[in-house]
Amino acid sequence: MKLLLTSVEQGLIFAVLAMGVFLTYKILDIADLSVEGTFPFGAFLFARFVSSGINPILSTFLAFCLGSLAGLLTTTLFTRLKIKPILAGILTMTILYSVNLKINGKSNIPLFSYGSIYDLGSTLLILIIIVLIVKILLDLFLKTETGYLLIATGDNEVLVKSLGENSNKYKLIGLMLANGLVALSGALMAQHQGFVDITMGAGIIVVALASIIIGDTIKKNSNILKNTTRAIIGAIIYKIIGGIAIDLGLNPNDLRAINAIIVIVFIAYNNTASNLFKLKGKGGAKNA
Repeated sequence: MKLLLTSVEQGLIFAVLAMGVFLTYKILDIADLSVEGTFPFGAFLFARFVSSGINPILSTFLAFCLGSLAGLLTTTLFTRLKIKPILAGILTMTILYSVNLKINGKSNIPLFSYGSIYDLGSTLLILIIIVLIVKILLDLFLKTETGYLLIATGDNEVLVKSLGENSNKYKLIGLMLANGLVALSGALMAQHQGFVDITMGAGIIVVALASIIIGDTIKKNSNILKNTTRAIIGAIIYKIIGGIAIDLGLNPNDLRAINAIIVIVFIAYNNTASNLFKLKGKGGAKNA
C-alpha cells in the first residue's frame, strides 16, 4: 500500500513535468532536450532559496519563474543563432549542468533540515491541488488568443506568419512555460525525496514522453478527456507500472531500461491501433 501511495505521489509530480513537455513535444512539435537540465535546475534553485531562509512555497514558485529562463536560452539559440532545436536543447542542458553545480557549490544537498511545501498537510492532497491548479491554468491559457496562436505555430507556422504574427514569439512563450513547469516538477521532487542530486535529471525526458504516450492510448479518439488530463493519467500509470516492477523484484539498476521498453511498447501499440483504425475506415468506404 505504501509503495502504491508513493508511486501515485511521484506520478503527480511527474504529471507537472509531462504537461510541460506536452507543450513542446505535442503542441510546438519541438524536441526540447533541455528538460534534462531544467528538472534538476528547479530542484537546485529550490534548495538554494530554502536554505537561504525563504519560505518553501515562495521558493517553489521562484524555481518555476527562474526555470523558465532555460526556455529563453533554448529559444534564443535556435531562433537567433539558427541552431537546430534538438542541438539547442542539448547545449542548454550542458550549460545547466555547470550552472546547477554553481548554484549551491556541490552536487548533492540534503533538505531534511529545511521546511517543504508538504508540511502544510497531506502530501497526496497537496500534490493533487497543485496538479489541478496547473492543469486548469494551462487549459485556460490554451483557450486564449495567445494559446490558440501557440497551437497554430506548431500546426502551421506559415499561417501564423501570414496573419502578421511573429511565430518566434509563440515559440518563446511555449518553451519558457514548458521549462518553468519542468523546473516546478524538479522542485516538487526535491522536497518529496528530501535531497537534491545532480543526476536527478538523467533520463527524465523518457519519463515525460512515456507519460504523454501512455496518456495518448486512453480514449484516443474521444474528446471527453483533454490532453492535459491524459498526460496526468499517463504519468500516474507510468509510475505505478514502475512501482509494480520494483515490487516484483526488479533490480533498480535496470529501471531505466524498463522505462525505455515501456515507451517502445506503447508507441508500438499506438501505431498498430492507428493502422487498424485506418484499415477499418478504408473497409467501410469500400462497403459504402
